[in-house]
Amino acid sequence: MFGYIRASKPEMRIKEHELYKAVYCSLCKEMGKTYGFFSRFTLSYDFTFYALLNMALKTDQCDIERKACTCNPLKKCSYLSDRNDLKIPAAASMILCYFKLMDNINDEKGFKKIKYIFAKPFISSAYKKASKFYPELASIAKSYISSQSKIEKENCNNIDMAAEPTAICLAEMFKKLSDDEMSKRCLDRVGYSIGRYIYLLDAAVDLEEDIKLDRYNPLKEMRQRGEYSKEFIAGQLNICVGEAAKAYELLDIKKFKNILDNIIYLGLEDTLKKELKI
Repeated sequence: MFGYIRASKPEMRIKEHELYKAVYCSLCKEMGKTYGFFSRFTLSYDFTFYALLNMALKTDQCDIERKACTCNPLKKCSYLSDRNDLKIPAAASMILCYFKLMDNINDEKGFKKIKYIFAKPFISSAYKKASKFYPELASIAKSYISSQSKIEKENCNNIDMAAEPTAICLAEMFKKLSDDEMSKRCLDRVGYSIGRYIYLLDAAVDLEEDIKLDRYNPLKEMRQRGEYSKEFIAGQLNICVGEAAKAYELLDIKKFKNILDNIIYLGLEDTLKKELKI
């Protein structure tokens, strides 16, 4: 995805930061083992959050071990001893990465397009494997792309409608993390709010470039009318953060609570301020 869902590292204790890195590195290792070396370069902190939330709802203990880093054998990293709970985040990451890649191929020109075309065979292979393991996630992603493509073809300038496919996609993917009905409802709302946050923040970050390159962006018309401001979009993003927090508080978090609290209550706000430069 985009790496917008990350912790506020200055506010983390050393032990929490090491555990956060261990989950990130373990997800990297799982992706490399299952989907090939190049899949590691697609990893973002968005799916580290997804992995943390998946494990946080379970009671089993997470043991940590120190091993050589696959990318740098001279360096040792912390890893989770059991990576079974990372399989669904790894698959979700590859499935959404594939559709993001296809979108980039359609949108970009010149060297950037060539770069994405070069990466396509590697990502396509990983996507096929992930879709075989988790066909329901692939189905969710296909529905999302279909809805998003329709909105872009219609040049929709309503930001609520434009953000809806991404919000629904992540809501459905988050629901897959639990079989409990109450938890599923909460996860649905967390995922929906996070999806809307990601879409709107990315639209704001890319706005000037999208105007310059004449690419679709639901904020363009608002910008052209002189109604767009960073304060406006920050307000919309803070609503998303608030809604995500309300639903998150209803979840029965069994571990990683301090890290997840950091991401929800501090990291999301820090990220939007940094990305919007406010």
